[in-house]
Amino acid sequence: MTADAHAPTGPRDVARWEPGTHILWRYRGNGERYRDQVHIARPVTVVRDDAQLLAVWMAPGTRCVKPVLADGTPVHREPLRTRYRKPRTTTVERWWGTGVLKLARPGEPWSVWLFWRPEWRFKNWYVNLEAPHRRWSGGVDSEDHFLDIAVSPDGSWGWLDEDEFTQAQTDGVVGPELAESVREAGARAVSVIEEWGPPFRDDWPAWRPDPSWTVPTLPDDWDRLIPQGP
Repeated sequence: MTADAHAPTGPRDVARWEPGTHILWRYRGNGERYRDQVHIARPVTVVRDDAQLLAVWMAPGTRCVKPVLADGTPVHREPLRTRYRKPRTTTVERWWGTGVLKLARPGEPWSVWLFWRPEWRFKNWYVNLEAPHRRWSGGVDSEDHFLDIAVSPDGSWGWLDEDEFTQAQTDGVVGPELAESVREAGARAVSVIEEWGPPFRDDWPAWRPDPSWTVPTLPDDWDRLIPQGP
C-alpha cells in the first residue's frame, strides 16, 4: 500500500495504517517565511500504528527531500551566523545510512529515533524535539525544533544542536514562546530518559524490518499542502 493523494480535513478522518503501509514523514520549514512549505519528506514503512505509538522504518537507499540553500549549498556547510538568514529550497537525495526506526507517541512534542551500525549493532537513540505530529491520509507532518538529545545504550545522554537552537532564536526563526515550550519539552524528555520509560525500556533495539518490505518511493506530490485545522 502507498500514500494516497486525498487529504482529509483533520486527523480524526485518518484510519490507522497497517504494518507495511508506505507513508510520508514530513517536516514543514521553520519560521514564518517557510511555515507553509514542506522542507523534509521521507518515505517510510509503517511498523506499528495504534493509540499509543506510530513506529516507522526509513530504509537505506530511500529517496528523501531535504533543505538546501538557494544556491545549492548544504545547510550544514553554511556558517551558523548566516545559516538561517539565507533563502532556501529543497533537493532530493538518497539516504545512504543503515536505516532509521522512528517512534512517535500521539501528542508528544518529540519523536525517538534508533540508529544501528552495520550488521545491526545498535548505536544509539536520538530524541528529536518537534511539534506533535498531525496525521493526514498520506502520512504525518511536524516542524523540527532544532534542539535534540542523544541517548547511549548505557542510558547516558547529552544535548545536541544547542548552538543551532540559540542561533535560530537570535535570527527570529524561533520566537520566545516557542523557545520556552521547546525547553519544557526537552526537560520532560530528559525525565523520561532518566526514568528509563518507554520507548527506551522496550525491546526496540532488537527489532528488525520484514525482509519482504520494499523501499518506498517518493511520490511526485510529496509537497502537497495539507490543511492544518484547529
